[in-house]
This record gives sequence, C-alpha cells and structure tokens, in this order.
Amino acid sequence: MQVYIAQIFPEIGINETFDSGAVTARSMAESWDNQWLDLLQNNTSNNLYGALTNLGIFLAVGTLLFFMMQWLKDVINSEYSRPISGLIWPFIVVLFLSNTGNGSLLSSLTLGVRNLINTVNQQVVSTADAEQTYQQALNMSLAEEVAGSLLRPCQSLNGEQQTQCLARASDQIDNLWREYRNLYGNRIWIERLENQVSSLKFNTGNISDITFNSLLGNTAQTRIKNFLISLQYAFQNLIEATMLLIAALGPLALGASLLPVGGKPIYAWFTGFFAAGITKISFNIIAAVTAAVIINGPAENPNANPDLMWFIIFVGILAPVLSLAVAGAGGFAIFSAINNSTALIKNRI
Repeated sequence: MQVYIAQIFPEIGINETFDSGAVTARSMAESWDNQWLDLLQNNTSNNLYGALTNLGIFLAVGTLLFFMMQWLKDVINSEYSRPISGLIWPFIVVLFLSNTGNGSLLSSLTLGVRNLINTVNQQVVSTADAEQTYQQALNMSLAEEVAGSLLRPCQSLNGEQQTQCLARASDQIDNLWREYRNLYGNRIWIERLENQVSSLKFNTGNISDITFNSLLGNTAQTRIKNFLISLQYAFQNLIEATMLLIAALGPLALGASLLPVGGKPIYAWFTGFFAAGITKISFNIIAAVTAAVIINGPAENPNANPDLMWFIIFVGILAPVLSLAVAGAGGFAIFSAINNSTALIKNRI
C-alpha cells in the first residue's frame, strides 16, 4: 500500500512536495520489482541466486546418500511401492534446480507466486481502500503538523508582525487544502482543519501557547507521529525484504529435501514464503479497515475533533504485531496441512 504524505516546510512548495512523494513511492516500488528480477531471473549463472542454487545442488548431492540408504532399506523390507514413489523426489530436485542463466524452474515459480501475492494484495487494497481512507486518515493526522511547521514560527511574534506572519503562513497552507481536495474531493475533515487555521489567522491580540497547542498539537507529538509513520514504512519494506530473503534460500531448502525425514525443508520454505505474503495482505486489510472507521465516522462530523494519535500508534506498532500473529497462525496451519497430506498420500500409495 503506497501512501503519499506531505511533509512540508516553509521553504518547500506544497505542490512540489506532493509530486516528490508520489515519485519516491513509485520509485521504491519499481526498485523492489527490479531487485526481484535481478535476483531470480537476470544472469542467475553469476549472481547471488546462482551461487545459492549451486549450493543447493551440493546439498542435494550430499543428502542423496541418506536418501539412497533409506531407499535401499525400504527395498530390502519389500516395501516396493514406497521406494518407487520416493524416486520422484530426486527428479523434482534436478528439474527445479537446473539453472539456465535466466533462472531455474524454482526461481520462475517463486517469482510467479510473488506476483500472485502482489496481485491479490492490490485487489484487497483497491477493494478495502476504494476511497483512499488509509491515505486520508494519515494525512488528516499529519495536517496539524504540516500547518504547525508554518504557523508555529509566528508564535514568538507580537502585534502586527504576528498578524502578517499568520497571514503569510495561512496563504501557504491554502495550497495544502487545495491539494487535499484535488486528491480526496470536498471532505468535511479538510474544511474543519481549514477553519481551525483561519481561527488562528483572524484571532486578535497575542496568541497563547495553549491556543496554538490545542489547534496544532505540540512538537513532541509531531516527532512521535513522524517516528511511528516511518516505523510502519519500515515494516512494509521489511516484509518485502523478508520475502526476497526467503526466495533466495529456496534452492537450499529444495536441496536439503532429499533427507529421509517427514517434514521436508521445502515445506517449511513454502510455508514461510506464504506466511510473509499473508503478513503483507493482513497489514493492508487491518490498516484500511481501521482507517475507514475514522474517515466514515468522526471525520464526517464537523463538530468532532478526534485525536488520531491512537491511529498512528496502531499502524506503527499494533497492526504489524497483529498481522505477524495472523500470518504465524496461518503459516502453522498450512505447514501442518502439508505434512498431514504427505503422510496420507504415502499411506495410500
């Protein structure tokens, strides 16, 4: 879920900041896509994935000895059906680890599963966040800080100087409301925040610290919000990096799968990769649904002035924890189902 947040300072134009945020978000998404292609498809004879594939082949050759020992034991015990079915695994390992320079069958399958997860994720985001409620909730929470960065320098001035400072700052902030309306239309929360800034602009006499903080918050809240928002961005990139790491370790998991054990490493690898995808999707669902509660509730009430600090804490800390818990439970269920299915198939063959 890409979000464009305006972090505005007096010397930076608001329109340029919005455009820069959009370009940065698109650039990050494209950079991750290119990294996946570079690792799994482009020149895999010489890159990291190629080296790990060679190591996976080495592991397969090493574990083949244990496989053949178990296979011969089953033959000696006259369990012919199981040895015959067991011969499928070496062929699978050889087929999936064959590196052509443009990726192996395993790398192509891994990239395909990643693209499928991303497609499902985009469908979830477009459905659950059709009105960009997540972006609106974050921007509504940060609008006070954006306005504060322009208005707070006027706090130390007096008389006519303060009046002129507030007027200039208000004119700059008008561009922010214009950009918000271009993105989200005429929303009640935009009008409410605009009225709050206007009340400062047209206030007579010196404005107290209490008045500023009640409308714009304080610098401590600004730092905490920026940290938590950066934390949820870091979590989203961590998920992508985790999926890429698991993908890179695929050849090792497949190469070690010739060991004569019940729970093969390739099952754990697939479960981990799928669990990372569930984490990504779960986080976006949690964030979108929670944001919809805000945007369709207090944000539509012109008399409400909700403190959205709880939402920033939620998306920065609690939502990642909850999505990891859901993915962990789902991954364990998938791993158990695969093991039980494998045992059932072996008993029937």
